[in-house]
Amino acid sequence: MSDSIIDVSHGFFDEHVKPILAADFPEEFAAMAFGVWGLGSEALKMDDEYSRDHHWGLRIDAIMPLELLQARWPAIQEALETRLPHSYQGHALGERAVIGAGITPDSLRGLLSRTIGIDHPPQTFEEWLAIPEEDITHVINGEVWHDPSGRFSAVRDTLKGYYPEPVRLRRLAHWCRYYSGMGTYALKRANLRHNQYFASVAFGRAIRLGTQMAFMLEKQYYPYDKWTMAYFRHLPRMHGRLGAIVDEAVDIATGWERKLDLLDALSDVLDQTMVEDGIIPPHPIFIGSPTSGYRLMEFAYWEIIRKLSPDLLAIIPQWEQVYLEKSVVAYVATLDGPSWLAALNLTPVDE
Repeated sequence: MSDSIIDVSHGFFDEHVKPILAADFPEEFAAMAFGVWGLGSEALKMDDEYSRDHHWGLRIDAIMPLELLQARWPAIQEALETRLPHSYQGHALGERAVIGAGITPDSLRGLLSRTIGIDHPPQTFEEWLAIPEEDITHVINGEVWHDPSGRFSAVRDTLKGYYPEPVRLRRLAHWCRYYSGMGTYALKRANLRHNQYFASVAFGRAIRLGTQMAFMLEKQYYPYDKWTMAYFRHLPRMHGRLGAIVDEAVDIATGWERKLDLLDALSDVLDQTMVEDGIIPPHPIFIGSPTSGYRLMEFAYWEIIRKLSPDLLAIIPQWEQVYLEKSVVAYVATLDGPSWLAALNLTPVDE
């Protein structure tokens, strides 16, 4: 078996958890889904020696109807805690900060509300555009080992199908606008004014948005920032076109003027790809301004929004993890000081 904690957890589920639930709680078991998904680097199979220092270990996530969770989970948990072994392949059940016996129970409605902000698969353009993209990965990542009802898998399949095309174009247009107007243009002005703070902010914003647009052009969701570059390297088309540009641009030794040149080169690649894909029509070659820089992506923004319906233009895409933060703040507020310090790996100096 591999080192993946998902694989280890799958083995634990098959050998120990599944037999108990199938024998003693068959009706409830038929309504549940089990696997690993949600928060954590291990759900992306990106955990390493650094990310394993907190909230890591044997892990099983469970989805069930809310009424089942409320009415039957206490009895199920008691049975599991009584009969499950205390460890499996060297991993103690208590290693990970989860509820009960190494298994985290949840309702489908609860998981979706905390991540994508609605309790059902998106059904309208407005619902699609209200979802922070990186949080979609918390629903579709990992593995599902057991889902006889198919309810959770159906939600995952809907999201894995990617955005409806008008939604993708609306998001792409918005990123074009901010990449250029709040990124390359802003960095040009910051360089002219020797404003190091604003240059740092503008560059960080631009390189993030530009890299995220590469995912949009591949029709793949980008994950949260921590793992964006790891996933970016696996993009079949756009990494080959942009990888060297991005690597040099983020290098700390690369000066501000060179960074701006690289962002302009990145603009050209994004623009050429959008023309190639038929998102925008062919156009003349442009040159930028000595004071405003090379605002090519805002030209692409104009081209894209001209194709979209007025009602779609009125919807501003969501990109910050607002729903997840609601969940995090509610959770942290319940913790005592020692529990939170342990999660943060902070040790008082007198210890």
